[in-house]
Amino acid sequence: MTIDLETILEQSSARHRHLCPRQVLGARIGLAGAAVLGLETHRSDKRLLAIVETDGCFADGLEVATGCTVGHRTLRVVDFGKIAATFVDVRTETAVRIAPQPDIRSRAKRFAPDEEKHYYAQLVGYQLMPVEQLLTIRPVTLATPARELVSRAGVRVNCESCGEEIINEREIVRDGRVLCRACAGSGYYTAEQPNLFRSLLEAMECAAG
Repeated sequence: MTIDLETILEQSSARHRHLCPRQVLGARIGLAGAAVLGLETHRSDKRLLAIVETDGCFADGLEVATGCTVGHRTLRVVDFGKIAATFVDVRTETAVRIAPQPDIRSRAKRFAPDEEKHYYAQLVGYQLMPVEQLLTIRPVTLATPARELVSRAGVRVNCESCGEEIINEREIVRDGRVLCRACAGSGYYTAEQPNLFRSLLEAMECAAG
């Protein structure tokens, strides 16, 4: 069941105790993505997958609009630092990427002429602008097929280096060994030596005592 923009913005703003232009863009982009694919929002069958290119207020607006969530594995963040998102019909692999028009900040003023501050002009204007003036919508092909992004439930293996469990088919097989991405060299962190961690704990205990 698709909910209206006003309700979406009320629910999104409740998370932040205020409403901002990026929440409005998230909501508008979320509604447009589902509409272009011909899918209703707030689905229970996980057919709609949203890939957002930044986190924060924008992602919250989109999440409320679509019902896609990290918990249901229907919302993913690929942090490119862009106010943009790709929507995928998992069943058909049809995908569209939606972003704001480059000049929407100046255009928004035309839809809110009584607002003197740019911030509030954007807040109001983004809600009123027609989709074709607000957004760019382009068909795209995912670099990784949606079925691989979603993966199979219940698949578990253990990394042959660190021993930690890997789920959702995220393992990497290298030279015949099953590895997690960190051990394969694609991690977002570098593990420190245990003795350094112990030294840090001892320093904290001394400072507290």
